[in-house]
Amino acid sequence: MKKKQKADYVNWLLYALLIISVVVYALTSSVAAGAAAFALVIIILFYEFKQSVKEAGAKGTLMDIAKAIAIVVIIWVVLILVLGTSQPVNVVASCSMLPNLNRGDLVLLHGVSNVTTFLESNHIPIVNVSQAQFSRMYNNMSSEFLAYFAYYKSNPSDIGYIGNFSNSSYAIGLYNTKCIDYYSYHSEPLNYGKCRVANNYQGSNLIKYNYSIGKAVINGTVQDAVYTSQVTIANTTIIENYSNPIVIYSTTSSDYFSGDIIHRVFAALKVGNSYYILTKGDNNPGLDMEFGNYPINESSIIGYKIASVPIVGYLKLIISGQLGAVAGCNQVMLR
Repeated sequence: MKKKQKADYVNWLLYALLIISVVVYALTSSVAAGAAAFALVIIILFYEFKQSVKEAGAKGTLMDIAKAIAIVVIIWVVLILVLGTSQPVNVVASCSMLPNLNRGDLVLLHGVSNVTTFLESNHIPIVNVSQAQFSRMYNNMSSEFLAYFAYYKSNPSDIGYIGNFSNSSYAIGLYNTKCIDYYSYHSEPLNYGKCRVANNYQGSNLIKYNYSIGKAVINGTVQDAVYTSQVTIANTTIIENYSNPIVIYSTTSSDYFSGDIIHRVFAALKVGNSYYILTKGDNNPGLDMEFGNYPINESSIIGYKIASVPIVGYLKLIISGQLGAVAGCNQVMLR
């Protein structure tokens, strides 16, 4: 076998192994498969560089690398200009949008140039809220972090939002998620019963949550699921709508969950001339706000989803070291 043919064979073999390892990682979330894919990326880059130096010399190789980088930069700039967002492409890193978006999906985004037009054209419910009402809520957010869970009557600390809640041993209660996070963060004995609040606890809150019991598939078994199905804001009731657009937004230091989050728009608050967006993951039991993230200011919206490509984004997750299993990937909320 000639050297050139041998090099091509090795090259194709490495790429085939990379594709296989990425697919295996996507299907199994195996850390070993992810680590193998990461190692193969490094090997391929080194092998490609070595072969290029042999064929084109060091100077020619550097020129080829510079051209490739320039092409990528040009494509990125064109996408930014055409799509009107600083991040036209992103990757889904969690399973919070199942079954509509999967972990590892590559998402193409379009910017929101006029938030009023965006909300109205997508028929998003908009509720007018006074600055005083919004400030009162914003300055007392710990009392707004609430979510419904099913609890075992004889042990209110035994809570969950997926299980078999059809029998009389369970009841549905409202819990302060900030309180739950406290026990979890401090690794103290679980005493979630102390985190349960009275049903009238939401009485003075601007945003009030209402729950429904649906179904979820977890590890192949269909079970009951408690989830927030509608909210009431200033006497306006809004029901969850799965035809609303999906947006990606950047979080702040005040938010419990960090990084860029891709979730569906639930509703919008209009405070003077500004908008604050409420979002929810399709596979989550509650709105982002219920679990510690503040309402999104319109300036935090990076863009909205216009297209997605499956699996391709796993390469970015692998290269960035996100190899571990992610919570919630073994379940899908049904409606």
